[in-house]
Amino acid sequence: MNKLLPLMQREWLQHRFGWMLMVVVPFAIALLLLSFGQLAIGPDTADRVGNSLPPLLAMASIAGSGAVIFLIAGVTSLIIVAGVARRDHGDRSIEFWLSLPTTHSASLAAPLLVHLLLVPAVALLVGLTGGLLVSLVLVTRVVGIGAWIALPWGDLLPAVLAIAARLLAGLPLAMLWLSPLILLVVLLSAWFRRWAWVILGVGLGLGGQLLDRLFGQPLLSDITLGLLRGAGKALVSAGEGFQMGPNQGSEGLRQLPGWALHDFGLALRELPSPLLAGGLLFAAGCFVLLIVWRQRGAGAAG
Repeated sequence: MNKLLPLMQREWLQHRFGWMLMVVVPFAIALLLLSFGQLAIGPDTADRVGNSLPPLLAMASIAGSGAVIFLIAGVTSLIIVAGVARRDHGDRSIEFWLSLPTTHSASLAAPLLVHLLLVPAVALLVGLTGGLLVSLVLVTRVVGIGAWIALPWGDLLPAVLAIAARLLAGLPLAMLWLSPLILLVVLLSAWFRRWAWVILGVGLGLGGQLLDRLFGQPLLSDITLGLLRGAGKALVSAGEGFQMGPNQGSEGLRQLPGWALHDFGLALRELPSPLLAGGLLFAAGCFVLLIVWRQRGAGAAG
């Protein structure tokens, strides 16, 4: 851990400005649109929803804000991680990092840990927190600030925390499912630079189609789709998605923590899978190859 912390701090120093923009810009745009844009809810919808309208608006804005920031952080982290092996080779700073008293495995694991786990997790919490402000503006514009103050916070906040806990608990599981694909991209980027995405696209896309049509073996496509499907189930909605009726109100909110716990249990049941076991072995092999490649040091920078 003493070797990982300085490397993790490096990620903070290098990316903190971009992370700040990643959070501030979406919230600024959302607040401007909600504050000065036109908001209208049809009378039929208002009558059908009734007193559940303020909680539904608040829940949608809080959960939506968290989901948007979480998605932006996840996509950004995947893009950064794809080039993490070669990022220090352009200016030869790899020679400096290789001179530090740290292991090759720690130097590779630290950015993966930060970008794939910590950044999305923090982004989710920040997004949900900022969603409270978004809900204030939205509910105030549609119903009035009194309705926002009178929201059933005793039911609403536990529901929000349940969503956050479900996503945070599912994030490491989703990364386990995606680790073969992620580490394959990192390894290909180390070996072939910018051609990595082309090789990956041709290999998984065209290669999978050729195997299926010429040899009747859709194995490659099935493996890729299986990993993506497993990651989706691990992150959220391993079973039936939660549906909150328009007239449920606080009752529906009180059911959400139980659904989140049950859904996470279903995600855990998916882990004892030959596909996941094989994928983790493949990911471990890619990580070993990355360490071997990095051990060659500046000589591999060309």
